Amino acid sequence: MCFSAGASFGASILLGTIGIASIQKTKNLQSLPFASIPMFFALQQIMEGMLWIGLGEHVDSNWRFFPTLIFLGFSQVLWPIWVPLSILFLENNQTRRKVLSVLLLIGISVSCYFLYCMIAFDFSAEIRSGHIKYTLDFPVFLEKWSGAFYFLPIVLSPFLAGRKEIRFLGIAVLISFLITMIFFSDYLISIWCFFAALLSILVFGIVLKINKE
Repeated sequence: MCFSAGASFGASILLGTIGIASIQKTKNLQSLPFASIPMFFALQQIMEGMLWIGLGEHVDSNWRFFPTLIFLGFSQVLWPIWVPLSILFLENNQTRRKVLSVLLLIGISVSCYFLYCMIAFDFSAEIRSGHIKYTLDFPVFLEKWSGAFYFLPIVLSPFLAGRKEIRFLGIAVLISFLITMIFFSDYLISIWCFFAALLSILVFGIVLKINKE
């Protein structure tokens, strides 16, 4: 989360509890990737909580590097694949499945690119104005393209779901992205992940409805 270590750890406990309940309520393997989303966000928020500690004075640099690495691994590498994949598993309509498969391929491609960049180039995190700012020293000439291809599988996939509850979740994620871009553009990675983490609570309700059906 983007405000303090305590807020991040508190969110991770909440999301972890919801994530466990969501997974326990899942009755089929097709729903498991989607039901796991809150748990992944819980782990991601633990990393940012550790990073808040690591960015303090007189703290070993490993407390900064490894939490940053793992947090960015979730945000830049995992989510472009996991979001379209989890929705694809829930979809029965063949046309929707084909489009979601294309978005999944886009997500895999952009995730591989970001993974390469994280290996080949520098990245860092620092506290500015009460938020964590992540700096990715990746190739500038591909920045706009990689940003667009990152956005598509994460934000567009929910809108293609057959279930209206998942489409509603997509609208909420899109609104959170726009709010973050307008008011917190310098801290986009941290704060949009914060919004998305809170929105993942809705996953539990969706899982319950899937089970009832």
